[in-house]
Amino acid sequence: MYSIFSDVLHRTSKPLILAISLLISLHFTALPDRLYNIISHAWFLILAIQVALWLDQVIQSWIKYVMNKPGENRNPVTLVITGLVIRGLIWSVMLLSILANAGVDITALIASLGVGGIAIALAVQTILSDVFASLSIGIDKPFEIGDFVVFNNVTGTIEHIGLKTTRIRSLGGEQIVCSNAVLLQQTIHNFKRMQSRRIVFNFGIALDTSVDKLRAIADLVKEIVLRFENVKFDRAHFSSFGVDRLNFEVVYIINTADYTKYMDIQQEINISIIEGLKAMDVNLAIPGMILTHKNISAEKLLEPNHNAFQ
Repeated sequence: MYSIFSDVLHRTSKPLILAISLLISLHFTALPDRLYNIISHAWFLILAIQVALWLDQVIQSWIKYVMNKPGENRNPVTLVITGLVIRGLIWSVMLLSILANAGVDITALIASLGVGGIAIALAVQTILSDVFASLSIGIDKPFEIGDFVVFNNVTGTIEHIGLKTTRIRSLGGEQIVCSNAVLLQQTIHNFKRMQSRRIVFNFGIALDTSVDKLRAIADLVKEIVLRFENVKFDRAHFSSFGVDRLNFEVVYIINTADYTKYMDIQQEINISIIEGLKAMDVNLAIPGMILTHKNISAEKLLEPNHNAFQ
């Protein structure tokens, strides 16, 4: 903050200081009333310009301070746009104030500017919608540069948030460019901000498994899941009957957003389940089909359109 204050002091205009010195000296000189009136307007002009310079420097220094602040990932485009809007507002107010002080009727000017602004806005409404969408992204921060996001059929990492578009580096390596306005209309899944994952997976065992072993399998799975750090066991149940298997459903929660770490843990759980079932002499289900057929004569088989497995 000291740097901002120092930058503001350095923005004090030397020509304006010289002009103020001249006005002060003229104050002690006998002048016509008309010149005194001009001098009073000159005071306002000088002060308005100097205040505008100070405020302009405050905005520039603040943007520089925020962008260089360590530990924060700011969107530079949003900061630049915000700075330009505020600086434009400062200088516009300064200009209108000077004109009003000089006796100019600014009502008509403001009205004409408003009409012209509406016409320009209608002409470039698509671009403006993307610009305001960029501002919305910067202020609301649904995602930031480096976040891993998924929406529709797009999966990738935010690489750049621009004035009109956002660029995403997909898992396949190509760059996906999406309009900011269109992007904000999507339901976006931001996986970087995920603090935990709820994992649901299934496995099947052979149909001839005994009831006692079925009851023991749930305890086996619970014991396996609880071996890992940052993992919370939820449940394990014999959930349903399949055509060729008995289905178990397992649910656990892992307190990490790292997908690779999750897959490492899931792999070890799967291997441990295979080892545990083997120790219990329980077989995993093997996809298969049982076929039956009737004893039929050779003449019957030779008949046209005959199905031996009816």
